[in-house]
Amino acid sequence: MTDDQIRQATIGEPAHLDGPVLLVEYDPMWPQQFARETERIQAALDARAIRVEHVGSTAVPGLVAKPIIDILLVVANSADESSYVPALEAAGYVLRHREPGWHEHRMFKGPDIDVNLHVFSSGSSEIGRMLNMRDRLRASRAARDLYAQTKRNLARRTWKYQQNYADAKAEVIEAILSGANRSSTTT
Repeated sequence: MTDDQIRQATIGEPAHLDGPVLLVEYDPMWPQQFARETERIQAALDARAIRVEHVGSTAVPGLVAKPIIDILLVVANSADESSYVPALEAAGYVLRHREPGWHEHRMFKGPDIDVNLHVFSSGSSEIGRMLNMRDRLRASRAARDLYAQTKRNLARRTWKYQQNYADAKAEVIEAILSGANRSSTTT
C-alpha cells in the first residue's frame, strides 16, 4: 500500500513505525489470549460472529511473530457496519481500518492487549487464504522456516508503517500458498 492508501484506509492518524519491526519468539500464552478474545467477541456479537479464528504468526506454534494476536472474524456483511461495529465498540474494540476496495475488510484494535481483529464478509476469498496460510505454516517445517527467515530479514529494516513490512512479505506468502495448493492437488 502507498502512504496515501494507508492514510485513506486508517481511521484516525496512521501509527508511524519509523524503524524496525519487533519480532519475538513464540509465546505459549498466545492461544489463551486468543481464547479470551474469542469469548469477548462472541459475547458481543452472538450469532453475528459466524466464525472466529486465530490467524497470523501467533497462531503457529514455534514461529517468530510480532506480539499481536491476529483474529479473523467472519460476519454476514462486513460493509454493513451498523450490524456489528457498535457491539464490538461496546466490548472495547476500536475500528482503525476500513478497506471497502479490498474484500470490504475492517480491522479493529483490541481493548486491553495488542489485537488485530480482521473482519470479512462470509464468502470472501481472503478468509480461505488466511486459513490456508496458517495451516500450511503449522503443517510444513520448510514453509515455517522460510517464512521465519523472511520475517527476520525484513524486520531488521526501517519501515515507515508496519503495513509496509506486511506488504514486503507478499512474495513469500504467495510462494508458500502456491506450494500448499500444489501439494493439495497432488494428494
